[in-house]
Amino acid sequence: MRTSYHEELDSILDRLVHMAELVEVAIREGAESLLTADLTRAESVISNDVQLDKMHEEMEYKCLSLLALQAPVAGELRIIVSAIRVVFELARMGDLAVHVAKIARLRYPNQAVPARFEDSFREMAAIAIEIVRLARVSLQERDAKGAEQLVAIDERMDLLRREQFTMLLGDNSDISIEGAVDVALLGRYFERFADHAVAVGRRVIYIITGQVPEGEDWPNA
Repeated sequence: MRTSYHEELDSILDRLVHMAELVEVAIREGAESLLTADLTRAESVISNDVQLDKMHEEMEYKCLSLLALQAPVAGELRIIVSAIRVVFELARMGDLAVHVAKIARLRYPNQAVPARFEDSFREMAAIAIEIVRLARVSLQERDAKGAEQLVAIDERMDLLRREQFTMLLGDNSDISIEGAVDVALLGRYFERFADHAVAVGRRVIYIITGQVPEGEDWPNA
């Protein structure tokens, strides 16, 4: 019975890794649809989000069932409680990829990103892909050190966001209202995507070390 229980714990972590892989694909395809006005890619991201939502529900149910039926302690409890949070973060990242794809679809056949912001959003997309990849690998390999790197990567995303606002509000800005709204929303989506990835990394650290990462104020979970 206990062996089966520990196998279930391992399967939870494996499913989280798989979900992170799907999120990585979603943000990559969503960003590409945005930067190339690719309607097919945008529609694919939007339709595939159903799979992520289903995984979210299944994982949450499985974790709550284990809490109710197995009375987990110590490291087991950390895994289950943290998994509930991680699956939420991953689902939100999937939702953000959908938001990006929907703006790409809305502006099709035009490219949603104004030309002067294209380099900035290409870098944001690259950071988003890298940060979810690192979150996935740190979870897969139980690598707390790797997870700690996420904060530094997130800082670059925040800097790009500030630079975009400087460009939007500059005296020589000639961007349309529609374009300004798109830039503001898209920048927020990418910024939040990175924030959720950092939250995943912090939970990975907690699972591995049992220590709440510096700067976090959590209850005992």
